[in-house]
Amino acid sequence: MTIAPSLDVDSLQAVSTHRDLDRAARRVLVTNWRTRATVPAAKLYPHQWSWDSAFIAIGLRHLSPTRAQQELESLFGAQWRDGRVPHIVFDPGVAMDAYFPGPGFWRSGSSNAAAVPTSGIVQPPAHALAAWAAYRADPAVARIRGFLPRMYPKLARWHHYLLTQRDLGGAGLASIVHPWESGMDNSPAWDAPLSRIEPMPLGSFTRRDLAHAPAAERPTDLDYGRYIRLASDYRDAGYTDSPSVHAFAIEDPMYNALLIAGEHVLADIAAAIGRDPAPHRATAARLTSNLMNRLYDPAAGMFFPRDVQTGEVVRSWSVTGLMPLIVPGLPVARDLVTTALNNRFRLREACPLPSYDLTAPDYDPSHYWRGPGWVNTSWLFWHGLRLHGETTLADDLRARLLQRVHETGFREYVDPLTGAGHGSDGFSWTAALTLDLIRAA
Repeated sequence: MTIAPSLDVDSLQAVSTHRDLDRAARRVLVTNWRTRATVPAAKLYPHQWSWDSAFIAIGLRHLSPTRAQQELESLFGAQWRDGRVPHIVFDPGVAMDAYFPGPGFWRSGSSNAAAVPTSGIVQPPAHALAAWAAYRADPAVARIRGFLPRMYPKLARWHHYLLTQRDLGGAGLASIVHPWESGMDNSPAWDAPLSRIEPMPLGSFTRRDLAHAPAAERPTDLDYGRYIRLASDYRDAGYTDSPSVHAFAIEDPMYNALLIAGEHVLADIAAAIGRDPAPHRATAARLTSNLMNRLYDPAAGMFFPRDVQTGEVVRSWSVTGLMPLIVPGLPVARDLVTTALNNRFRLREACPLPSYDLTAPDYDPSHYWRGPGWVNTSWLFWHGLRLHGETTLADDLRARLLQRVHETGFREYVDPLTGAGHGSDGFSWTAALTLDLIRAA
């Protein structure tokens, strides 16, 4: 007779906690589902967001692999003819003025084949990772639905857009052209390049975010005016990509790291559907070399963004500089882990990983991307730790993330030291990635 090993009190408590979290996370995702896609949060973000959907699909695959596939299919159904994937796909069933800037501002017209109203900017390319995860959750169902053969050309066109039209610096890296494109909208990393932008007058637009979140936790009116100026200038230029159009153009470490990781995954997808994976592997190797040469600082053990307009490195210690840990075969992975363990990020204590340097005088634990931790960037770092064999640190981060969510709930962002929750509640990617972390043991 085989006797099952007994569980100690802590293990039993963890099992109970995970069971409760699992049920609660599923409720969030079911509540935020809208026919074919998931909203990030019902009030503050009532439409479909691009990189949110990638993280949401990673968690949805544990709830329904088919629904995870539909999440991505819905997003890519609004892909533009030039290959870009817009950062917002607007729900026509939601009031036009429920979110600003809405479809009337962007005037995307017939830019996508489905004539779906969208924004005109993009977000980080985490989608190949999500598509591969959704496929692997149930390959049989994915094959019946033809998921990978339909998604592969769309993902390849998306990456091609970034690799060509967004290589604004001519150095083989993709550039973001708006802080919103980074996913880390209000990061201190963007302060210097953003300061040269003339803001739109405050009276020329109406903010909707402040109706759902405290002003102290959101971008300032001055920064928001600059965001709107950049977006309106891009729109008025017909969404043309060139250095002359973009007063803000940044080679961002996380953005390019996700593109590299995505190229590795596209190689796997290509092989799975009988295509040649070699071009994707070659692209990933080339991008990794460019990332190292352009953005890595050996003395700092950190990647820093580069301002394409000035050619200068932006030395801001934001979490974007740690995110290249997700790149397979990254030669400086151990250096990034060492940096994450130091006092700026305190990996063993802070949870989630802070979005900005804990020792900086302008660190703010409750202010949008200027200090608080987000589950998605911690999930990416956890993924990178596992990828590079740092299993002890990965397991510790996973356990603390799950405990933090258990204590704080599915908040948009969290004080990384006290655990105080901020932003929206019932936040979809927090719930989705919690489901994924629960099942990672």
